[in-house]
Amino acid sequence: MSSVSCKRPLVLFLLILTCVLAQPVWAGKKVHFANVTWTGVTVKTELAKNILTSLGYEIRSSNLSVPIVYQALSTGDADIFLGNWMPSMETIANKFFEQGSVVKYVANMSGAKYTLAAPAYVVAGGLKDFADIAKFADKLDHKIFGLEPGNDGNQIIKGMIDADQYGLGDFKIVATSEPIMLTEVQNYVRDKKWVVFLAWSPHYMNQIIDMKYLTGSTADTFGDNDGTATVYTNVRKGFADDYPNVAVLLKNLVFPITMMNEISQLLHDDKTLNHEKAGLKWIKEHPEVYQGWFDGVTTVDDKPGLPAFEAFLAAH
Repeated sequence: MSSVSCKRPLVLFLLILTCVLAQPVWAGKKVHFANVTWTGVTVKTELAKNILTSLGYEIRSSNLSVPIVYQALSTGDADIFLGNWMPSMETIANKFFEQGSVVKYVANMSGAKYTLAAPAYVVAGGLKDFADIAKFADKLDHKIFGLEPGNDGNQIIKGMIDADQYGLGDFKIVATSEPIMLTEVQNYVRDKKWVVFLAWSPHYMNQIIDMKYLTGSTADTFGDNDGTATVYTNVRKGFADDYPNVAVLLKNLVFPITMMNEISQLLHDDKTLNHEKAGLKWIKEHPEVYQGWFDGVTTVDDKPGLPAFEAFLAAH
């Protein structure tokens, strides 16, 4: 064999090695969050984005409706979703869990709530349970206020209406958005008008509106525990294997209800704050919460994660 032919494999190897070494620093370090524009999920997403940024990852996020979130996760177009409210999302999410294209992964918040509510004066007037809603159809103008189109809560309400469950067959759902719905409800409360609406905790609405959650939810609506919910972190198939360091962080990333209520209240009280700033402001004052998030977590270059995040906090 000639010396020229012997050199060819070496030249080819060197070319491949050069191409590999020339790859950008971020190669394999990009993480894509799917988000829905609810206060709590957005706060959690912004905090997680900042943490991963401090560790050296390149981050982006997309605001999507709930059904599109799961399509994006299932096709690999998104990596992480921190807002899987269960059981209300079962009808949307479970098929992806069963297929294995999306992994439920870990609970990030327990003791939440997601169901229908009404102002306290409406409950005092006799509308205490799902079964009472139809009795006061005229007072309610045959409406129930929901969130954005495609939202899981909206789908539950629509299912109740379509099946004439609780006698709601002639009701309609008002699909809006979180801020529009809350503004409408506050206007109704100001005028002492009757209204039933989607509500959840943690959220500052529980502090600014004198409201009560309705009883009567069943397993096929908001759960047979009157809307008590657990929120899960979901990831795309294979993400934990592709990003083991991020997977460790996600396992640690648990959000106490009190924390989320207080951040939500900060957002309401201080209009100069956005979701990112409110989350960082609270975190700076509660190191005992975030320090445990970094157990076993490193930067992209294998340095301890906690000092990197605290340096990021100091600069922000």
